[in-house]
Amino acid sequence: MRTEYRNDPAMDPSGFVVLADYVPHIIQEIRYYSTYNFIGERIDGYEEPCALLAIEAARALKAAAGELFIQGYRLKIFDAYRPACAVKHFVFWGLEDRDVRMKPYFYPDLEKESLFAKGYIAKQSSHSRGSAVDLTLLDMKTGKEVDMGSPFDLFSPISHPDCREITDEQYENRMFLQRAMVRNGFQPIDCEWWHFSLRNEPYPDTYFNFPVSSEYLRR
Repeated sequence: MRTEYRNDPAMDPSGFVVLADYVPHIIQEIRYYSTYNFIGERIDGYEEPCALLAIEAARALKAAAGELFIQGYRLKIFDAYRPACAVKHFVFWGLEDRDVRMKPYFYPDLEKESLFAKGYIAKQSSHSRGSAVDLTLLDMKTGKEVDMGSPFDLFSPISHPDCREITDEQYENRMFLQRAMVRNGFQPIDCEWWHFSLRNEPYPDTYFNFPVSSEYLRR
């Protein structure tokens, strides 16, 4: 641990890397840096549109990305490390019952207050521990995202990995991604086909709060 963070390990980025430095052919669309997300504004703590990850998770993701690249696919990253202050932003938004501007796009069939109870949004996120990533596949032949049957962050039962209310091809696309991630040390969750976390995560009890910023890591 860097000596300057000895009294606040949640602000210590020394075990993290900029993901693009490890996996140079990934594509990044960091949604919480943009306004196109379920809240509709940039999320607290996202100072750059870049993905950060604990080095152990980055190494495992590099292996998965290499395997998929040989088969004609690139990984597209929507989110990786997420500061605890970003999660707090989600919680405060959840308490604001009038703000439903993005409901048609991200939770059209659910009431906002049910998003926490149903597990789509957590009050503490595994992303803040630095070893979780949200991603999909891009087909290098077509230059398009692989059809997974629902878009990223659609809070709906149709986004559950094992949902069969999609085509066989869409289901197999999900399983193709899931198998590659599992082979390389990640585990899925039951409500989001895009979310994977490192099985043997290095910081299981630490929820980091430094900003999403390559400059913060390198200073």
